[in-house]
Amino acid sequence: MLACDIDLNFTFISCGWEGSATDTKALISSLNNGFQVPEGKFFLVGGGYANTPSFLAPYRGVRYHLKEFQSGQRRPRNYKELFNLRHAILRNRDSFGVFEKTIPYPQSWYISSHREPSQDTGSCCGFS
Repeated sequence: MLACDIDLNFTFISCGWEGSATDTKALISSLNNGFQVPEGKFFLVGGGYANTPSFLAPYRGVRYHLKEFQSGQRRPRNYKELFNLRHAILRNRDSFGVFEKTIPYPQSWYISSHREPSQDTGSCCGFS
């Protein structure tokens, strides 16, 4: 699990979860292992999470993806669509692209099949 602030700075990294682990399971484990939401702040999360005072998910069953709003004729029709549009704009999936572009990642790791992806992520974090 990776968490970052509004400036795309990573604030928490937890490595080692299998791909079959649910997002909620990884989040609960992270909360039990040092991940904290600063008082008065919240994190935007995907639709698979529940809304809580610390985590805001988009409205379910309501348009969400930016491409659904790109045409000028497809403006938000109500407060739920407006919230989902702003949620999608602010959601930081782009931070993972920033992570991949700014952290040195040795090309030899792509060839090495015995490494676990979590080892690579943890190692890259040590470089930053």
